[in-house]
Amino acid sequence: MDIDSAPQTGIKAFVFDVFGTVVDWRSGVAREAQLFLKRHAPEIDASEFADAWRREYSPAMEEVRSGRRPYVRLDVLHRENLVKVLAHFGIANAPEPEIDELNLAWHRLDPWPDAVDALNRLKQRFIIAPLSNGNIRLMVDVAKRARLPWDAILGAEVVRAYKPSPRVYSETAEILAIEPRELCLVAAHNNDLAAARRVGLSTAFVLRPTEHGPAQTSDLKAEEAWDFVVGDLNQLATQLGCMQ
Repeated sequence: MDIDSAPQTGIKAFVFDVFGTVVDWRSGVAREAQLFLKRHAPEIDASEFADAWRREYSPAMEEVRSGRRPYVRLDVLHRENLVKVLAHFGIANAPEPEIDELNLAWHRLDPWPDAVDALNRLKQRFIIAPLSNGNIRLMVDVAKRARLPWDAILGAEVVRAYKPSPRVYSETAEILAIEPRELCLVAAHNNDLAAARRVGLSTAFVLRPTEHGPAQTSDLKAEEAWDFVVGDLNQLATQLGCMQ
């Protein structure tokens, strides 16, 4: 069965940032970290630990984006970053198997409450896929746990580059055999959308005001005139005429 484009937009496929846009990484990582911290450092707040781990995310990817390091999958970067965070908090001598298991926290994240229903609605009319910096196995595990109904797994490992490198977006459109303007990136992050727009993709901003916890200060509004600006993914599906 052919996937028809929406007559009012010309969009044929929607791709999604995942961490923060589709799934709640902070709560999930903190939940998994709490079990580890109870054994090794019960005085450390699990959410603070999750935030510290996440702060290592972009600098680690920048080593790859800059060309200073060859591409390695995000699971590898997460594991290296975890070791740095353990050292930062003074946690020493944790068994390697426990560190490996904690690194899988990113594979066991829960979706935002609107995500699964909205993705199923959008899937009726459009190709849907992740466009994440997460590697393929990570995305598969998250999808299975959260029941995310992707048509394909796309993103950094497929093109061996990290967002916001331009070719992550442009090569994804090529993989799907559509024009950049026929591909819409959905993200809760203005910088991700700006990079996608620069190579011709359509854009949709979804508000996730607690991605970084109750004191979040970033991405609390659309900073440009994106093609769609919505409060949640069900609003996007409704605007596109996707039935409940």
